[in-house]
Amino acid sequence: MKIAMGSDHAGFRYKERIKTHLQEHGHQILDFGAFSDESSDYPDFVRPAAECVARSEADAGIVLGGSGNGEAMVANKVRGVRCAVCWSRQTAEWAKTHNNANVISIGERTVTPEMALQIVDTWLSSVFQGGRHERRVGKIENG
Repeated sequence: MKIAMGSDHAGFRYKERIKTHLQEHGHQILDFGAFSDESSDYPDFVRPAAECVARSEADAGIVLGGSGNGEAMVANKVRGVRCAVCWSRQTAEWAKTHNNANVISIGERTVTPEMALQIVDTWLSSVFQGGRHERRVGKIENG
């Protein structure tokens, strides 16, 4: 898979760790920054990652910050993106199986590094269930 990633300074360490993990599993990463843990503004890095997913230049996206909330807000401003904040394996599974999230957001200050990797792996291995969820996702897309 080709995965777009973006973070601010507060998500930088996990972005780097997740990026390495994904590359070790054969995924291609498009890294939109941040490129250090110096103070930065998450919209500068998250919006380009989300736009990349919306243009189908990446199969999925992962954005990170301190809580993951602001990053999800920015990503969800991009038409065609369905970004879910995930803080457990269960929320990651539901993000895909129920909401067909094409981007997830993780807060570095909210989960352990190990949990962040489990969230990513669970989300990537889950499959959208369709059915009644298809109707609901359609309503997200069409207003």
